[in-house]
Amino acid sequence: MDTRVMYVKPGCPYCEEARQALRAEGVEFKERDATTRQDWRAELMRHSANTGMVPTIVLGDEVVTVGWKGRG
Repeated sequence: MDTRVMYVKPGCPYCEEARQALRAEGVEFKERDATTRQDWRAELMRHSANTGMVPTIVLGDEVVTVGWKGRG
């Protein structure tokens, strides 16, 4: 099974909204703080078309979302 990864940055309110929504839906994911490791930042840039927008959520090789607009 593919692992869902959410790229985040500290203090990002959209990242927190995404966390809460995914947890409420019972969706498992790993977080990668793009400010702590250069390789994770490079992954974020690749997945977000060089925008660096967070949260960016990836499932396996598929980019699920770049940014968060909520679900309402």
